Amino acid sequence: MPTNADADLTLPSVVATLPGVARERQLVLTLIFHPDITRIGARAQVPVLAGAPPWVLGRRSPSFSSGLDSHAFALGERHVSRQAVALVAQGEGLVLHRMPNSSRCRVAGHELRESMELSAGQLEDGVAILLGHSVVLMLHRAQWRDTTPVVQAGQALCGSSARMSELREQIALLAEADVDVLIRGETGTGKELVATELHRASGRRAGPLVSINMAAIPPDLAAAALFGSERGAFTGATRATRGFFSQASGGTLFMDEIGDTPAQVQPQLLRALQQREIQAVGGAIQKVDVRVISATDGALEGEDCDFKAALRHRLGAGEVRLLPLRRHREDIGELLVHFLKINCQVMGCPGLLPTENSSPRDIAAWAGLFHSFLGYDWPGNVRELANFAGQIVVASAGGLNVPDNIRFALQQYPARRQGAASVKSSSIGRNIHEIDQAEFDNALADCGYEVANAARKLGVSRQAIYRRMGESPAYRLAGQIPRGEVERALSERGGDAGAAARDLKVSVSGLRSRLRGSGLAWF
Repeated sequence: MPTNADADLTLPSVVATLPGVARERQLVLTLIFHPDITRIGARAQVPVLAGAPPWVLGRRSPSFSSGLDSHAFALGERHVSRQAVALVAQGEGLVLHRMPNSSRCRVAGHELRESMELSAGQLEDGVAILLGHSVVLMLHRAQWRDTTPVVQAGQALCGSSARMSELREQIALLAEADVDVLIRGETGTGKELVATELHRASGRRAGPLVSINMAAIPPDLAAAALFGSERGAFTGATRATRGFFSQASGGTLFMDEIGDTPAQVQPQLLRALQQREIQAVGGAIQKVDVRVISATDGALEGEDCDFKAALRHRLGAGEVRLLPLRRHREDIGELLVHFLKINCQVMGCPGLLPTENSSPRDIAAWAGLFHSFLGYDWPGNVRELANFAGQIVVASAGGLNVPDNIRFALQQYPARRQGAASVKSSSIGRNIHEIDQAEFDNALADCGYEVANAARKLGVSRQAIYRRMGESPAYRLAGQIPRGEVERALSERGGDAGAAARDLKVSVSGLRSRLRGSGLAWF
């Protein structure tokens, strides 16, 4: 008999009510999507113990919370069964059993029909669970941390995971220490945002924050750009100029792409960091009062790197390492809602986002979107997620619509463990190879080259449509068409994106997303 079979009587665990910052690693459920989007990001502990009776996940259990001071709530979603899935410990892994006559459930990309085993590795990476086509959860082994903010620093950073809580605490400590900081992380992980939060939380917040990209400064102009120049110091120097160090005086200088600092200026930069002295080109040595925050997504060490070791160590008096998004996927739900809200406000369509009163079909569509985002590997990290959110809002004037280029990306780069198996819908009744070319071409044209609509019309999966399009030179996605060809099609159609899309044999939503990303104009 399950330990929480009567879900109406389930209470929050005692562990969840105890004060403290960190606990040992344990099983956690994070709410990635719920029709009430204010609940997204809430978490619950999963008390599954070896040798104990099964523990049941369902409509009334467990109780989720966003922090010690927040109200605890059950899923309460009518499309989720009271008793949906039973969890049983098996070594370091789990066995999941679908309860009799329960709502549909997908686990790790597979339909849960009877039972499924989850390995310890899958639980470490995080497993996506879609319940009743209306709720998306992530089951993962993680540290349990109180999510009630204990520091004010870094509050612009979105996400309630243990890693994000640790990052905010690290920002608070480094901001107060007023030391130079090196931020390391993949492209798109938010290095400039962290630098901004470090400045805002520091005693220098009233001073300027000057941001520069070292990769954009020509090597022969780097010294003058950083430290300034006197009139007549070199050909073309008709007046004295202040360098970035002087402009940031009393505040913070953020040097992005620090690994691209020209070798000839590195000794001067090292002196500026060590002595807090700079020398303008053609000028005298002067003291500066500035804090330096630098960032890189590349290596600063190694035989093939010409970055001076002394400079690298001086930059990193304090160091922050940002994890890629695939390493804290439990934050994806909150991040996606955040960027969707921002774009809805910009586009003037606040009614696009779902509510508890939305139709079951709309809720299922949004749940499917969040579920697919949770299963993506995010090579572009948070920047890519923000970009996808913007494209979706632009394409969704008549209701949620995911552009074809995003659907294609989600198919091409699934998360390593989550996307290992192919996913097939029970509504699919035909084999793509049974469809002749004429029927295939006509269906795509009739559906405006929207893959999802064509798949429904033909009775095949979207993946099958994408594969067949990829095998044919007659079809491309909007993102694969050269800019010049797009410009010609728009010109010939007087800027009508719909007509141009038909000529190019792509969906209008995909073309509009392409236009938005390239800066081209359309009517």
